[in-house]
Amino acid sequence: MPTGGDGIETIEKLWQIDPALQIVACTDCPDDWWEQTRHRLAMNDNLVILKKPFDKIELAQLAHTLTRKWHITQQANLRLETLDKMVAARTQELEASNAELRRSEERLGKAFRASPIPFVIQTFRENRFVDANDAFLQMTGFQREELIGRTPLQLRMCLDYDMRLLPALPENKAVRHLEAQVSTKAGELRSALVSLERIDLSGEPHVLLMVLDISERLHLEAQLHQTQKMEAIGQLAAGVAHDFNNLLTIIQGHASLQLSLPGHSENTTESLQQIGFAAARAGDLTRQLLAFSRRQVMRPRVIPLNALVLEQIAMLRRLVGERIELVCDLADDVQPVWADPTGLEQVLTNLTLNARDAMPKGGRMTIATAAARITLEDRERNPEAVPGDYAQFSVTDTGTGIDPETRARIFEPFFTTKETNKGTGMGLATVYGITKQHDGWIDVSTEVGRGSQFRILLPVTDRPAEPVETVAVPFKLTAASHTILIVEDDEAVRGLVREVLVHTGYRVLEAETGDAALEVWEQHADEIDLLLTDMVMPGSVNGLELARQLLARRPSLKVIYTSGYSSELFSSNVKLQDGRNYLPKPYLSAKLTAILHRALHCSEEPAPGH
Repeated sequence: MPTGGDGIETIEKLWQIDPALQIVACTDCPDDWWEQTRHRLAMNDNLVILKKPFDKIELAQLAHTLTRKWHITQQANLRLETLDKMVAARTQELEASNAELRRSEERLGKAFRASPIPFVIQTFRENRFVDANDAFLQMTGFQREELIGRTPLQLRMCLDYDMRLLPALPENKAVRHLEAQVSTKAGELRSALVSLERIDLSGEPHVLLMVLDISERLHLEAQLHQTQKMEAIGQLAAGVAHDFNNLLTIIQGHASLQLSLPGHSENTTESLQQIGFAAARAGDLTRQLLAFSRRQVMRPRVIPLNALVLEQIAMLRRLVGERIELVCDLADDVQPVWADPTGLEQVLTNLTLNARDAMPKGGRMTIATAAARITLEDRERNPEAVPGDYAQFSVTDTGTGIDPETRARIFEPFFTTKETNKGTGMGLATVYGITKQHDGWIDVSTEVGRGSQFRILLPVTDRPAEPVETVAVPFKLTAASHTILIVEDDEAVRGLVREVLVHTGYRVLEAETGDAALEVWEQHADEIDLLLTDMVMPGSVNGLELARQLLARRPSLKVIYTSGYSSELFSSNVKLQDGRNYLPKPYLSAKLTAILHRALHCSEEPAPGH
């Protein structure tokens, strides 16, 4: 090995430990040997060859230069290291920011897709669909691939909002809650509120649309409005019927009173009879008004619907005539209902007549019963529906059907599509009132040219059936010497009752209000045998409250109530029974004297005030 070989090995080992170490090699080897060594050491700027001989000054200068170089190199390395750290930190920040951006985009994308509110994105200029969420697809019935890249016009899709508002969007003015119509793939038009906002995607302007479907809400609002309207009409009808009943009571009472007196000519007798007949027909009309307004007195009992239909079917066949085929479809699992049989018979009769009139050229009518269970989903479709078990009967016809405009008014009193003098317009109004009075509801399905179906749903009952009351044997009225306290705020009605009772032989005390009646009682308590009181009177004491106070003072007092209203209007445990302790207006003089005689002279009857 040439001289100096050990030094070369030492250099190699030092650079293995510290590659940046600067080395000065002092040698007297020839130049060709250093050429070979250069390749071995992979020489770089950290090795300086100093050939012998050299002087001290040259060595000192070389040492100074190398030291200066080392300091500069160290400073540069420190700066590079700092820059590397800065680049690494910035890179980490950018990676974290990009990761958060991806997560944010993922969250927004999921929120966009999963939102229950329909969203859609369109290009600003061409209105092409760029994206749509699942709610929009479900609302319209389109698939996403059918929408993307196409315009509403190409899809024959109605997305109807005021396009004149779009110029406001470039100014970053969002547009909120525009009323619009949106068509589905099946061609159905849905009402919606559309909100628009401009967004930029990839540097291009787009429009984000929120399409809030309000069709169901509008439908429920319309039903609520209809219910409120019917309730208001019912209150008006009840007030009219109540006042009209007072007038009819006077007319019927005086007519029947005069008919009971001798000495009238044949013409006078006939005129009085016609007055009575006309008043009776007017009374039927007011009873229909009260049925509509749910203020008619009911006498409910346990009713099996199938039995009620079968009892009426023969009469209904005569009503519909031979040109109409009447079919019964009665289910076996229908539970009984707690209802007034007369009211249900009237409902069934009115629906049958309505179906008959819808088929002037004949057709098929089906009267059916069925069990029904109403759920919360049914209530969403019809706010009148209450979840529970129901018994239903329906009347279906193959007639002309009902158009939407008429459908909205069919339960209004006096509304009719028939010719003049062909109907009163109270048939379906009575059906509505009786059904609501029984805590039931009506479902109507109809289509012009395809017929109609009216379903009456009534809550079932688990009450035991009651025995049917027997009809009392008629009795002969006799003169009486009892004292009766009449309480009636209508002066004409009070005068009529006083005249009838005095003519019959009773002693009469009278009062205009409940407060006045209490004063009369204080003066004549021991003389009064029976209280005849109107249920609705001005003042703080109505008929029921008056009776309660007097019965508390004398439990044996006989009480007869009179009114055109239902006991359901009052919070009372009094059970009204027509012909026993209740006299509905209007009434004949004979019916007045009969109920008084029953109360005062039939000792086997229970106290009617309880």
